[in-house]
Amino acid sequence: MTDDYRAPTPAALASGAMLALVLFVVAAVWASFTIIQPGNVGVVFNRWSGALKTVGQGVAWRIPWITQVQSYPIALRTYTMVRRGGEGSERGDDSIDLPTKEGQHIRQDISVTYNTSQDKAADVFRSFRGADISDIEATFIRRTIITVSQNAAGQMSLTDLISNQRGMLQENIQGDLQREMNKMGFVVDKVNLGASHLPDAIEKQMQQKMAAQQQAQQADYELQRQQTLAKAKVAEAEGEAQSTLVKAKAQAEANSLLQQTLSPLLIQNKAIERWNGTLPQFTGGGAMPFLNLKELNSDAHGTPAH
Repeated sequence: MTDDYRAPTPAALASGAMLALVLFVVAAVWASFTIIQPGNVGVVFNRWSGALKTVGQGVAWRIPWITQVQSYPIALRTYTMVRRGGEGSERGDDSIDLPTKEGQHIRQDISVTYNTSQDKAADVFRSFRGADISDIEATFIRRTIITVSQNAAGQMSLTDLISNQRGMLQENIQGDLQREMNKMGFVVDKVNLGASHLPDAIEKQMQQKMAAQQQAQQADYELQRQQTLAKAKVAEAEGEAQSTLVKAKAQAEANSLLQQTLSPLLIQNKAIERWNGTLPQFTGGGAMPFLNLKELNSDAHGTPAH
């Protein structure tokens, strides 16, 4: 049996050693710095001394295996919890379950925009033992958002949560969340409430209630319209009656004045104007005394009257 093994030559050993040295140097150099991206602040931690210092964006030098560098966002960052998959920070239905004052439950979409306080970045590192911001979001920030939201919603009714007091809920959550997260070195910029998701039974009840309210509003509007029309008709009738009364009064006054101004002579003149040409034999009463023309004619010819 032939032994084909050959011991490495000194040149090969030297080449291998050189390659290992180069790789070691490259690894050491690579491990000696960290790039702090724009919009972030870096915290450098010395494992031996326990010292912490904050550095800005750019290159942060460190001693391999002795110092640790962690970056935290000082630019605004949004953590989202929604029902629709693919839109939130977690997969699947990630909306928050909110209890109401009556003991009912709805699911609420919410997003929180925040950043790390640059002055408290070292405190964040110390409080969370150098954890990455993604780990902090998945634990502390997430739990705080849920707890604060549920506490705020539990003091309000279902109607308030989804209608006229929704803005108040958002303000309460933002104020409470700001206080809790500020204790740990974070600043809340804005809380936004998205869609509210009701259980099917509650949603049906709300739809029926809204329909009843709309019908009541329509009935009230129709009643007011009819009342307005009735008032208009009454006003119109009163106007017509007043007009008739004024006309009648004016006519009565005119007749009275006319009766006072008519003289007997004017009455006789009116009678003459209305005479049809036939001569009456006698007249009586208070009328104008027409003459008996037949007698006058007989007297004129000497013939006695009959």
